[in-house]
Amino acid sequence: MPQISSSAFSDSKPHYQLLDGLRGVAALMIICYHIFEGFAKSPLDQHFNHGYLAVDFFFILSGFVIGYAYDDRWPKMTVRNFFKRRLIRLHPMVVLGVVIGAITFCLQGCVKWDGTHVGVVMVMAAMLLNLFMLPAVPGTGPEIRGNGEMFPLNGPNWSLFFEYIGNILYALCIRRMSTTALKVLVVVTGLALASFAVFNGSEYGHIGVGWTLAGNNLIGGFVRMLFSYSMGLLLSRGFKPIKIKGAFWICSLAIVVLLCMPRIGDATTMWMNGIYDSVCVIIIFPILVFLAASGHTTDKKSSAICKFLGDVSYPLYVVHYPFMYLFFAWVWGTGLAFPQVWPVAICLIVGNVILAFLCLKLYDEPVRKWLSKRFLERKTTGK
Repeated sequence: MPQISSSAFSDSKPHYQLLDGLRGVAALMIICYHIFEGFAKSPLDQHFNHGYLAVDFFFILSGFVIGYAYDDRWPKMTVRNFFKRRLIRLHPMVVLGVVIGAITFCLQGCVKWDGTHVGVVMVMAAMLLNLFMLPAVPGTGPEIRGNGEMFPLNGPNWSLFFEYIGNILYALCIRRMSTTALKVLVVVTGLALASFAVFNGSEYGHIGVGWTLAGNNLIGGFVRMLFSYSMGLLLSRGFKPIKIKGAFWICSLAIVVLLCMPRIGDATTMWMNGIYDSVCVIIIFPILVFLAASGHTTDKKSSAICKFLGDVSYPLYVVHYPFMYLFFAWVWGTGLAFPQVWPVAICLIVGNVILAFLCLKLYDEPVRKWLSKRFLERKTTGK
């Protein structure tokens, strides 16, 4: 999950609390989407069908807030310092997610999905690659689950892999682009994304790609990131808010409805679902980000909800999937249907939220504070 929070802003800039809250809502929708993956034979028959689009929403959010937080810091801030800030923000939770993934893989019996045993050496190799955000090649030893995942110990790290690429591109070249050039980039990548979706580049009639190096996933994932990240950056330039009441609740409802939407069309009309994906990512999501950035919380309760959702969104995204592996193994091994396991699914959601909050307070925030003090703050000594 692409991630940046209001902690990245300078003290003189207002915080976009609603954007933080919407990130949390989208993260919860991703968990629901992944739960229903356990009861689908293919993307065509999954009931909670469009949760994968949350990643595109995250990329737009990241682009918007990165532009807002950092565009006016250059050239005072160096590229090296920018990379330090982003690593400190993202990587501590990456490390924890990999460790949790390794633990759950061992609890599952250190076996691939087909039951083949995986040796300790390959598990350690997978950990090493995951820790350095290096994707595993399908069919090789470190690809320990046997289903082609880039990061088999914690699958959602694929989106962070592209987030890192987006950060690199921003620091090295995109930030230097004029607004006109950025508009051209958005249009070109938007057309590429729409073409990929409508003409079935994924072979499943959707744009839920990027999680593996197989097929067109690498190309599709890059296009998803580049369009959405650039669109977010474009929105942040010269942003002029409008007056809107209830923006958080309106945008939250829209996200829930869009991500819950059943499959559009069938196996013979995959282009229909491609059009839906394209409209959501290219048109609706930028509008939602604009509206949320324009709105404000008007009471303490709404502010507290947005803050909590924003705070736990990134840890929740990072830590939830290792437990999904255990959930999938249990459901597939027993042949249980959703009506039989829904209480467990609810406990899985609540438990992951609690775990994410604990990880945030007991690990992520203290580690980031220490790293920031160690590598970002200038030390002064008196004589």
